[in-house]
Amino acid sequence: MTTHQLSVPGAVLHYELRGSGPLLVLVGSPMGAGEFQQLADAMADDHTVVTLDPRGYGNSTIDDPDQPSTVDLRARDVIAILDGRGASTADVFGSSGGAVTGLALMTGWPQRVRTLIAHEPPLIEMLGDAETHRADTERIIDTFHADGVHAAWRAFMVNAGFEPPEGAGDAPPPSDEERRHAARFFDHDLRATTGYRPDIAALRAAPGRIVVGIGADSAPLLTSATSSALADALGVGAHTFPGGHAGFLTDPAAFAEVLRTSLRTQA
Repeated sequence: MTTHQLSVPGAVLHYELRGSGPLLVLVGSPMGAGEFQQLADAMADDHTVVTLDPRGYGNSTIDDPDQPSTVDLRARDVIAILDGRGASTADVFGSSGGAVTGLALMTGWPQRVRTLIAHEPPLIEMLGDAETHRADTERIIDTFHADGVHAAWRAFMVNAGFEPPEGAGDAPPPSDEERRHAARFFDHDLRATTGYRPDIAALRAAPGRIVVGIGADSAPLLTSATSSALADALGVGAHTFPGGHAGFLTDPAAFAEVLRTSLRTQA
């Protein structure tokens, strides 16, 4: 595995490269390269795998911490990495907010993406009760400002359908890095990600293939409903992946095998 730094307007991006074979980009938001390490290792047997820290997270620095976040900005950062590697195309696996980044890639740069695996994108605008979910998002952001990092993450998890971890109220005070990441997420990324409205016509017209992924254990989660709505709108069905929303963390080997199958399967 090699690490790289790439200067882009307003930021320096950290990304990691491993393996050999067809290029595969693993992208999250706010998850960074570290969370994808095990999946990247499992896929590196037959792929050249790129993982990255989104700007403002991990080892990717940002000139202005209050720079507005957009999904298209995150997608442009991925394109910058592809350009820096001299790669004309890549397969993309996006998880959660990273799946939304992948949809922006497929919309804005359709010739650059061979296959997009969009795993559980939190697209609340795809739902019939989107107004209620917008209000929930604002409530979570207000909780961050009123009650701090831990309370905001708890509110976020409960809203998403997760069981909050036991003893969450006894957590130690957040570190400076945790505060910085939380500020970037709650003040800038959360609203931009959940409020993204995919261009269904453009996605259906893209030359690449789109696979919508849903975790086998994700039925109670908000992202199961949003992913199903996206799959229905695109007319592509949905592929079941092991585990829940982050199944690549709990069983990376099994997840990698399903990912390989999804990349090979033709529409």
